Amino acid sequence: MEGIAALVVTALLVSFAIRWAAVKMRLPMPTRIAVITVFVLVALTLYGSQLPD
Repeated sequence: MEGIAALVVTALLVSFAIRWAAVKMRLPMPTRIAVITVFVLVALTLYGSQLPD
């Protein structure tokens, strides 16, 4: 359960950082849900590749 909570908190922080950086670089700002979805998919993929077969 702590892993899921850590993933959610990290996803929120990453979405804030990416949106802030996009505004500073004057790029189109992605939606928060898009950033969170991509981050969670990448994190789960990286976690899954480290599991033993």
